[in-house]
Amino acid sequence: MSQAQNLAQRATRGVVYTMGGLWGRALLQTISTVVLARLLTPADFGLIAMVGAVMGVAELVRDFGMTGAIIQAQNLSDQVWKSLLWLSAGIGAVLGVIIALCAPLISLLYNEPRLAGVTILMAPGVFLSSLVMPLQAKATKELRFGMLATLDISTMAVGVVAGIVTALAGWGFWALVAMAGAQFFLRLIALWAIVRPKWGPPKIVREAWSLLGTGGSIFGAELLGYAEKNLDNVIIGAQLGPAALGQYSRAYALFLLPLQQMNGPLGRVALPVLSTLRAEPDRYRRYIRTAALAIGYLTLPTYAVAAGVAGPLVLLLLGPNWSTAATLFALLCIAGFGQAIGRLRTWVYISLGHSHRQFVYDLFARPLVIAGYFFGIWWGGLEGLVITYGTLTLLLLVPGFAWAIKGTFVRGSDIAAPLVRPAIMALIAFGASYGMSHLLVPTLAIFDILIGAGFALLFIAPLFLIPGYRADLRALWSFVERLRGSKRGARGRAARRRMSRPRPRRRVLRRMPRGGRPSTASASPPATSSTSRTPSPSATRPAAASRSRPRSSPRRSPKPRPTNPSSAKRKATSTASSADAAPPR
Repeated sequence: MSQAQNLAQRATRGVVYTMGGLWGRALLQTISTVVLARLLTPADFGLIAMVGAVMGVAELVRDFGMTGAIIQAQNLSDQVWKSLLWLSAGIGAVLGVIIALCAPLISLLYNEPRLAGVTILMAPGVFLSSLVMPLQAKATKELRFGMLATLDISTMAVGVVAGIVTALAGWGFWALVAMAGAQFFLRLIALWAIVRPKWGPPKIVREAWSLLGTGGSIFGAELLGYAEKNLDNVIIGAQLGPAALGQYSRAYALFLLPLQQMNGPLGRVALPVLSTLRAEPDRYRRYIRTAALAIGYLTLPTYAVAAGVAGPLVLLLLGPNWSTAATLFALLCIAGFGQAIGRLRTWVYISLGHSHRQFVYDLFARPLVIAGYFFGIWWGGLEGLVITYGTLTLLLLVPGFAWAIKGTFVRGSDIAAPLVRPAIMALIAFGASYGMSHLLVPTLAIFDILIGAGFALLFIAPLFLIPGYRADLRALWSFVERLRGSKRGARGRAARRRMSRPRPRRRVLRRMPRGGRPSTASASPPATSSTSRTPSPSATRPAAASRSRPRSSPRRSPKPRPTNPSSAKRKATSTASSADAAPPR
């Protein structure tokens, strides 16, 4: 099998493994959301979201772009790897101490005294995360997606159980802290046992500093991106309080579910694969087109239907106390279109080694979105902030992609063309689901969701009579076929390896005749007659016949019986004649 075919098969399997892991996490996260939203109040979620906005900044500083740098690196020697381990651990320890010392300031920022204790307790999580990050990045670089998917599900399951049990025990918002802490500890222990890092002496080699320079550009872009995505929590918490922030945070968490479970697996696999293919422009462009097609059909119609049935969906998942979150969730789905497509831009930047260019663009785009937060909350409160955010996300797609592909072999049609038909399908799906869920008399929430989604499916099904949609369907089906072929090929290769293993040679035990040398005529013991129990020439077998006998445990020689002298003489004569008559080997 060629290297290209092997890479394609590993990438195909990686997408499915990662999608399975993230979909399992989505199911567990949905269960935790449904249960905890009925056990806790919106203010409890808002308190943790306030601390989470600050902790996220510390996480980005701790990472410093090293995750992307490790994945992007073509060659990662043992010395560089050990240096990055020490760098990550040192940065995490320092940041953990700084966060703990800043706990009173965070409490003062939000005018919430309870935040000081929460911040101090969550500060060690930054150090634990600094130990987890390089191990997970190396596993991703080695395309160990099956292991990572299993780890995602198991850690999430333990965290959900811990959160629900502590919430039932009456811990309040501390149940959310327990859920996050349990996931961190289990993930660290599992990755440490699987990757088995070798630290070595605390020495930083020169190559690690150059790799850290590449990570610095990635860090700058990620820091601006994080400020764009989380400064809204700070503004809402400071202006409107924890209850309003709790409504917004749960709506935003539901909004992120499709994005994480669909774009997440593709991104985890696409980034290392595209980094490998950047020396082959044609294959790189084909992979980008396939990724854009998959993102379009998986994400855009999903957000459209979710926006159409947002009211009954939030009522089913969160309960009757979250009506504000339903409106916010429907408006956030507009931004979901832009975020799903914009993921491709990040892959192009990092895989082509243009992280500096990404940082330059983010210096322009991210502050514009942040300014939109202040304008939106001044203009229309929570709803105004969400509308402004979604509008800017869509408008910035065109200049963002134009800057990303400038001077490269990637063309705008490689990204725009595969997204046209999924966008049309999304508009039709939204109109059908929204119309039916609002025209009919409200019943049970689950029935309203099924009716809206069913009519959306009914209206978009005729689109596949159009040749272009059928071609897209064939392209997606060929992706599934490649996966099935790779699985059959893997099973066939394993079977051929088992068949090609040399079988161990069976050890043949020879019987020592009494009164003479061991017989070399046959590997099996000579047969004895029924009267004298001595070998006869006619009973001697060739060696091949002996080897063809079925395997069995060697039989012990019968115990010699006392005989009279005449019988012993006859035995010796018969043994000598048998040895003379045996053909040489």
